[in-house]
Amino acid sequence: MNYPNLATIRQAAHTLGGQILATPCRYSRQLSELVGATAIFKYENLQYTGSFKERGALVKLLSLTETQRAQGIIAMSAGNHAQAVAHQAKRLEIPAVIVMPCFTPYVKVERTRSFGAEVILHGETLDDSIILGKQLAQERNLNIVHPYDDAKIIAGQGTVALEILQEEPDLEVLMVPVGGGGLISGNAIAAKSLNPQIQILGVQTRRFPAVSQAIKGEPVICSNATIAEGIAVKTPGHLTLPIIRELVDEVLLVDEDEIEEAVRLLLQLEKTVVEGAGAAGLAALIKYRDRFAGRKVGIILSGGNIDLPILSAIVQRSLVRSSRLVRLEVEIRDIPGALAEVSGLISSTGANIVDVRHHRAFTSLPLESAKLEFVIMTRGVAHLHQIIDLLTNAGYKSDLDLIPETSSDLI
Repeated sequence: MNYPNLATIRQAAHTLGGQILATPCRYSRQLSELVGATAIFKYENLQYTGSFKERGALVKLLSLTETQRAQGIIAMSAGNHAQAVAHQAKRLEIPAVIVMPCFTPYVKVERTRSFGAEVILHGETLDDSIILGKQLAQERNLNIVHPYDDAKIIAGQGTVALEILQEEPDLEVLMVPVGGGGLISGNAIAAKSLNPQIQILGVQTRRFPAVSQAIKGEPVICSNATIAEGIAVKTPGHLTLPIIRELVDEVLLVDEDEIEEAVRLLLQLEKTVVEGAGAAGLAALIKYRDRFAGRKVGIILSGGNIDLPILSAIVQRSLVRSSRLVRLEVEIRDIPGALAEVSGLISSTGANIVDVRHHRAFTSLPLESAKLEFVIMTRGVAHLHQIIDLLTNAGYKSDLDLIPETSSDLI
């Protein structure tokens, strides 16, 4: 197979010169202190279409002949590759068809359409979209721009590592999200060529561990959904998998709640919005922090295209885990003024009542009793206990309907 090498990646960087953003590469003091390592982030979420996919897409499209451009292209993507291809195809005046999984986040679908591409929603996963894409390519005589299993795509993605190591030549570890393997393949080739001692680590969600399983010779078994839909790939590339086997030191697995927490931390501490796949590297750094103690670790924030409802849910769930948002049930006598009295007690502690519901019928309490269900914004665990103690001392029986888990809250 025609595997890329350092020379072709450097040529890709020359091709891209001035046409995509050389994204910032920054040290995070707060997250470094949190994990006990030197954390360096590469902000590919700041590309125009919100991900590293700009690189490979443009390198591939510029390699097409005039005849191929006139025929048009087709790409299959869970969102980021779609936007990158559609954007660059519009710039180069190439007709584009994009096949996307049905459950691709709305923001990615609409942004792809905004670039003028014909968007077809098909299947539950990227693998389903690839099957249809190949069929349409034959029927319509379109040129396939594969999301990861293409030498030009891999070379373009490898330019990320060139930029990182130019700024941080003494990097000891490079952490890369893995779906089909295009990003990690290109970066492993570039990084290992420049520094054979660097450790290249892939990161996958435990729900879609296809590459991890494949390199171990295990059957590939994946789930149906993940917050990291950008790396939800069931079939590793024929071109990328051998590169990963040869150059990648290990593929780490992270869970959904760990990715959620990484998204939240990047938003809160680094003031940057990252999608689930983009936060996978930080999730792994936190989960396996002991093995990275004292080391200099580069993490590629591969994309930032996250739906606002998903981001909102992550923030809400984080507040629940840290006891900042709680649901509290209080038993009262069903008489005038009881609701006002309990509300006054809660408010007197400085807590904010977000919602309150009054239950008479749907309860097993005795007649002339009622249950109040409060959703309360607090300052944390200590403040929550203060509220409960105050209600207890006033003669009210209260109970947390959902006891929050606080162990995953890192700050």
